[in-house]
Amino acid sequence: MPSDGSPPAGSSETDPLVIAGRTFRSRLFLGTGKYSDPATMVAALERSGTEMVTVAMRLIDPDDPAGGDILAHIDRSRYHLLPNTAGATTAEQAIGIAHLAREALGTNWIKLEVIGDPRTLLPDLQGTLEATRRLVRDGFVVLPYCTADLVTCLRLEDAGAAAVMPLAAPIGTGQGMQDWVGIQRVIERVSVPVIVDAGLGVPSDAAIAMEMGASAVLVNTAIARAKNPPLMAEAFRWGVIAGRQAFLAGRMPPQREASASSPVRGVPQLQGIAAPGGSG
Repeated sequence: MPSDGSPPAGSSETDPLVIAGRTFRSRLFLGTGKYSDPATMVAALERSGTEMVTVAMRLIDPDDPAGGDILAHIDRSRYHLLPNTAGATTAEQAIGIAHLAREALGTNWIKLEVIGDPRTLLPDLQGTLEATRRLVRDGFVVLPYCTADLVTCLRLEDAGAAAVMPLAAPIGTGQGMQDWVGIQRVIERVSVPVIVDAGLGVPSDAAIAMEMGASAVLVNTAIARAKNPPLMAEAFRWGVIAGRQAFLAGRMPPQREASASSPVRGVPQLQGIAAPGGSG
């Protein structure tokens, strides 16, 4: 910490994430599916340091005052709830789920998912764009799941999306940053936050995304299916922090040739010892 007592550069206090006017100190968002039991999920959320969690509306019972099993274990005074439209295959389905979420959960935030292919779970980009436009008009804060297609991300931004969420790799695969070039292009061109979503496998994947300048990452399967989910959640926490600080620090320019870290001038010449490269 600086000698004047102010927070260090790059800390959550000096480098907050702002989405739709709401401030987040953590840049790691977590999903709540696939955990072996609720206690493990709760422990993972705790150790991750997250402030935003996603919940699939299809796993919530709107007729249950507690919201069903998952919501009964999420402290909504501590975590910002981001319901998602997982399972929707058309814009109409996604819009209907979003309105149900707002009515049942009292939030106008929605993670928009319109799946176009059931095998790869890749998004239907046309349907996603249509649903984004309509939900924004209806007063929703829309965070759409999409590919790293630059044109689509620009159009989603124009449609009023509060952020864009390009996938790193197909959902649940843990393959890591498969299209980092495309994601880099999106980061450089859109002005809303870019949240890398889906397919991350290990904390180094998250660090890479953050080093590139992503605003945040969303992780579910890589943590929930780890041998020790709470420990993996904490590892992702530090991976995100390290990647963000590296981005803010600015990496050295890559060099084509080796460059000695110690000066050549002043190296003692010892009698009888050949200089490097000499024949002796």
